Amino acid sequence: MRDLVRPALIICLVLALPIVPFLFFGEQAERWVEDWEHRAYSTVLTFWLVVGVLALDIFLPTPSSMISTFGGSHLGIILGTLASWAGMTAGAVIGFWLARRCGQPLAAWLTNQRHLDRMQALSEKLGPLVLVFARGVPVFAEASVLLMGIHGLSWRRFLVPVVSSNLGIALAYSAFGDFAKKTDTLPLALGVAIVLPVILTIVVLKWMPKNT
Repeated sequence: MRDLVRPALIICLVLALPIVPFLFFGEQAERWVEDWEHRAYSTVLTFWLVVGVLALDIFLPTPSSMISTFGGSHLGIILGTLASWAGMTAGAVIGFWLARRCGQPLAAWLTNQRHLDRMQALSEKLGPLVLVFARGVPVFAEASVLLMGIHGLSWRRFLVPVVSSNLGIALAYSAFGDFAKKTDTLPLALGVAIVLPVILTIVVLKWMPKNT
């Protein structure tokens, strides 16, 4: 049980940080968002901000679900999906390329070795489909990319599941954010976008085979 609680708490703390302003300074935070939306070039800046932040997900504990939801609320479904998809795909490509070139030492530095071991056990059953399985799960999404890079998976077999999975995830969160904006429930939506990946992580940690 300790193996589940500790990583879940860390993920909760990391993902909760960006939503603190909405929880404690609700009106002021919403006012800041509205002011930002009315600034010149805010759409362009938000688009590239979403892309850039998500592209760094392989290096930093980025709350990608929250970023994608916020992107959808500001950019709309189409642009929000495009920005989230491009950012998540860029981050996965960078991680995969680095793992192919630098191998195990870099992968172990970028993620927990136990997570790599568990992904290894799962990949022995699912093969490249492990990339689809792990796409929406924090920590394991990155671990699966690095693991496939270590094993020298071909670019074609890597890109097909990653690109398609990222598109589905980006569309779902962007549509969620767009709906939340139209119904004035953005703070609640951001909270859900944080909690859902944490729940998925706990479930996956419990279900996945433990390394022996």
